[in-house]
Amino acid sequence: MITAQDVFLQFTTQYNKSYVPSPQQAKASRDIKGCRTAALGGHISECGHTTVHYNSCRNRHCPMCQGINKVIWVDKRIKDILNAPYFHVVFTVPQELQSLIYQNQELLYGLMYKAVAQTLFELSRDKKYLGAQIGFFSLLHTWGQDLHYHPHIHSVVLAGGLTKHNKWRSSSKKFFIPVKVLAKKFRGKFLYHLKQYYHQNLLNFYENAQVYRNPKIFKKLLDRCYAKDWYTYTKETFTGPLAVVQYLGRYTHRIAISNHRIVSIDKHTVAFTVKDRNKSSSGTKIVTLKGVEFIRRFLMHILPRGFVKIRHYGLLANRNKKTKLKLCRKLTSSLAYKPKFEGLTTIEILSILLGKDVTVCQVCKKGKMKTIRSVYPRPYI
Repeated sequence: MITAQDVFLQFTTQYNKSYVPSPQQAKASRDIKGCRTAALGGHISECGHTTVHYNSCRNRHCPMCQGINKVIWVDKRIKDILNAPYFHVVFTVPQELQSLIYQNQELLYGLMYKAVAQTLFELSRDKKYLGAQIGFFSLLHTWGQDLHYHPHIHSVVLAGGLTKHNKWRSSSKKFFIPVKVLAKKFRGKFLYHLKQYYHQNLLNFYENAQVYRNPKIFKKLLDRCYAKDWYTYTKETFTGPLAVVQYLGRYTHRIAISNHRIVSIDKHTVAFTVKDRNKSSSGTKIVTLKGVEFIRRFLMHILPRGFVKIRHYGLLANRNKKTKLKLCRKLTSSLAYKPKFEGLTTIEILSILLGKDVTVCQVCKKGKMKTIRSVYPRPYI
């Protein structure tokens, strides 16, 4: 199988001749190239037979390191799931703001989360829609299928909430807030705070965005954004704890592109699959990019260092799990699910996932592999 690692190994040198990556982008590039190779070291095990196991990079942007992380995260979330419907809501920003957001990633990604949270809290508390405190978690994705920059927020929202009298109030089968109302409120919240950041001189402007240092031109940008209908929509609704857990895994640890979408690589180009919007949901087509352009687009989606990608709010916030969420579990007659991987080591979890003992020698199929020494990292030449 062709992997993103193959692409980086082949084209990174060319990429570095044309672009200067940020420290986080450079680190991600090194990690992806070195993942499960001698570059990151490892350990030697034996059972009459000798096997070398190289270390994973564990970078959250590496296509080869997300499987186990996703499974463990989702397993931990099982105990927070209520026996109630959930909705998937997506919030997007207009194209006019994309360059500004990219140049101020940490600040404006944070603003996207803030505007989404304020939007959902304010509207859900309104008796016109629900009149209760809800719970939800949000996560940021910054890419489209073709790896172009497209920042948007996915929110998984509990379809009901706790009233001020500590009673459970359920919503209807449809999402309890009209999509147009959501979009308008989100637009207002985001642009209001963006204007405040501008007046506080918190924003950076580079290259073609430097014109926005002029207050009149920045105001025209805001006016254009206010005039547009922001694209906000709800996706499928799911009922039952198992459906929710399975759904979470599809989004929480997704990265810009997974290895299975890369179909070919040659001396100059990389080809990968994307959804074909002109066909059914299962239709795909092939996009071919220059190898350097593939890396450039991939690295645009490297998040700032220490950035918290998955954020919990309301009833699902950590401070409420032992109080309000516990009460909601009782009011909704929700079963208590115990995470099956709790207290297990990574090796034990891998053995469960693969359905075999990974410590057993793969040559003789009998003996247990024992680590005899470490392999120290070997840098690239």
